Order: sequence, then C-alpha cells, then structure tokens
Amino acid sequence: MPVKKHFFALLFFCTIAFIFTACNQANTVTQNETKKLNILGVRSVNEKGDTVYHKIDDFTFINQDSQLVDRNTFKGKIYISDFFFTNCPTICPSMTKQLLRVHNAFQHRPDVLLISHSIDFQADSVPTLKEYADRLEVTSDKWHFVTGEREHIYHTAKSKYYLSAQIDPLAPGGYLHNGKFVLVDREGRIRGYYTGTEQADVDRLIADVKILLEERK
Repeated sequence: MPVKKHFFALLFFCTIAFIFTACNQANTVTQNETKKLNILGVRSVNEKGDTVYHKIDDFTFINQDSQLVDRNTFKGKIYISDFFFTNCPTICPSMTKQLLRVHNAFQHRPDVLLISHSIDFQADSVPTLKEYADRLEVTSDKWHFVTGEREHIYHTAKSKYYLSAQIDPLAPGGYLHNGKFVLVDREGRIRGYYTGTEQADVDRLIADVKILLEERK
C-alpha cells in the first residue's frame, strides 16, 4: 500500500511539473511572437478608414562627403537619427560615444544607417563634418553627418522628429537641442526615443533595432 501511495504521489508531482513547464514554454513563445515596438507620432484616419501613421519624409541635406542625402537614401532601411553640433561642450560628446556603439553593433548590416544633423550652421561646414567623421573612423555609407539650411534643419527636428533644436545665446555653445536618439523603421515611421547619454537606454535601442530587423521575417 505505501508503494502505491508513493507511486501515485510521484505521478502527481511529475504531472504538475510537466504542466508547469509546458505553460512556461507556451508563455515564452507567445511573448516572443507578440513582442513589437509601438508606432509613435501623430496618426490620422483616411477615407477608407485606415490608420495613417506619421512618417519622416521630404528632407534634403548634404553629408560630410558633399553627397545629397534625402528620404531615398534611407528607403527600405532602418535608421537612427539625432541632432548635435561638433563644438558642443555638454552632452554631444557623450551622445556621439554612445551612437558609435550603435554604429559598431550594426557595422556589417547595410540595412541599418545613422544620420546626425548639425544645428551649428556657422561652424559645421562640410569639411568640418568630414574631419569629425574621420576622427571617429566612420564613413558616409553607414553614418551621415549632415548640414543644410537652418530653417530646414529646425523644421525637420520639430515637425518630423518632434524634437527641439534652436539657437540659444544663453545655452552652452550657443545652441539648445534634445539629447535623444530616434529609431525609424523601413517605412519612415518613428518606433522609439532613447536618451543618448545613458548607456542602459542605448542598450535598449540596440535591442529594439534587432526587433525591427526581424519584423519583416
């Protein structure tokens, strides 16, 4: 009799353990399958009742190699965007260091690009941006450092990325801007904002880029 009790007790615990393991595996699969990044920004509904998401489009800049950079440059690609200036005495050096980590993480992925918009229109000429990129040992086939007309840069920051960028004589270096990185998907939609001076948040950015890379599969 004690043997039977022992057998049934063992059978009971084995059954419970099996159910618990199976449920955990099912939950893991479900979480992995459903993990997606939100689409951010203003959205509207068209005549057909479909949701229309905000997209980054209609921009034209010049990069460190005097090449034209526009929306077609990033067509079908994932990219990370920020605003900076080369003589920034505060957050920009830290942001660039962190963005270099992102660059290195996806250096061999041609479908992941970076674009840094200079907001200093007097000091950051094309040769200056070229020198800056060369010091970082990065090239324009991966990381674009761009300049353009002042109002176009500021308009792009505010209306496209929902970030601030402006002249401010009271700010260190004479310019005020967000220290955010913006993650943009293959369709030009904003999928995330990240604090460019915080390593943990940039780690999250790198993880989110990997999610987007799998989104089409």
